Amino acid sequence: MKDSEQIKNLVERDKKHLWHPLTQHKTASSPLAIIKAKGALLWDEDGNEYIDGIASWYTAMYGHSNAYITNALTAQMQELDFVMFSGFTHKPAIELSERLIAILPDNQEKIFFNDNGSTAVEAAIKMALQYYHNKGDRRDTLIAFETGFHGDTFGAMSASGLSSYNGPFEEFLLKVERLPVPQEDNIDAILEQLETIATTNSCAAFVFEPLVQGAAGMKFHSAKGLNTLIKRCQELDILCIADEIMTGFGKTGKNFASDYLENKPDIMCLSKALTAGMFPLSITSCTQTIFDAFLSDEVAKGFFHAHTFSAHPLGCAAAISGIELLASEEILERRTYIQKEHEKFVAQVSNHHKVKNARSLGVILALDLDTKMDRYGKLRDELYQFFMSRGVNLRPLGNTVYVLPPYVITNKQLDKIYTTILELLET
Repeated sequence: MKDSEQIKNLVERDKKHLWHPLTQHKTASSPLAIIKAKGALLWDEDGNEYIDGIASWYTAMYGHSNAYITNALTAQMQELDFVMFSGFTHKPAIELSERLIAILPDNQEKIFFNDNGSTAVEAAIKMALQYYHNKGDRRDTLIAFETGFHGDTFGAMSASGLSSYNGPFEEFLLKVERLPVPQEDNIDAILEQLETIATTNSCAAFVFEPLVQGAAGMKFHSAKGLNTLIKRCQELDILCIADEIMTGFGKTGKNFASDYLENKPDIMCLSKALTAGMFPLSITSCTQTIFDAFLSDEVAKGFFHAHTFSAHPLGCAAAISGIELLASEEILERRTYIQKEHEKFVAQVSNHHKVKNARSLGVILALDLDTKMDRYGKLRDELYQFFMSRGVNLRPLGNTVYVLPPYVITNKQLDKIYTTILELLET
């Protein structure tokens, strides 16, 4: 079979063996076969072009097939492709840890490697539970926000509050007490709830997405309120875990959403844009105090948690390159431009009769349509197809349309996204 024929048959070949995520295969449309990606653009097997308005789930922030990163990957695989990280170390992991500690909040001192966002949160939760276990203090409860999302492994899923993902597994999850997200007008009431939870449960950790809840629909909450909650949790000796898998690496206007907070988390979880979407890798960072609780003459008090591909040299090489790009003048300029354009667009559509709430922070833009719809249902799918038919890849979360583009998106491409959303509002 010729290469061209194989490409043309991709969708049919896909149907034979593949099971896609977040998909009801009985009713879902066929997936779109993408054969090429560059910058902020995707191309399908028929040559159609799409603007990747969400950077493929907020990963490819420096653009697809970025030569600076692919060159680093190529060089690394020719020198050291892979070696297990138990009993060995290597330069890419060491250099990445140094680069990360230099930009993370000042209290972060240790880096633990995982392979994706969910497992970064999983490791963080296990760290928190074992931290107290090692101190002879059994704690069995987590605190989390009502509408948070932290991943699909069991600990991460336990901390998540979206039943559309958790439904069949609710009775198997860890014990979690939930709080509303803090806004300017409810922080006193939430603090009262926190006090009640802390006095009636043995709480190990407070797990949260700082400032923006991604899967909930890019819902924003108060930095001041979150800062107050973190402070009180730490006074109550409850560890604070910031899930920055979505928000990290410049998306909120600062390197990390935690940079907006005076009180810093004890543990942080990073993935997605960490490697610019080039390689599955994640990190759980923590304070020296947490690390020290695992030091003992008793072997069992070590953190016996591992991933085969921990600290993969190729992923580390991609991450190092990404951090270099993050600090570059070109990327800083593009981030500022996108932020300002988002703010202008929010002002433009905020009073539209079909828009219930428009908002932006950094390069994150979201607007809620004034209509009810299921997160994954017919009307939502019609919205998705509307955007795709116009060459724009946006994936609405229910009635929330959001834009989180690669930093390298061109002015013309960004304008087309805005124009397409305006067209939707007038349809």
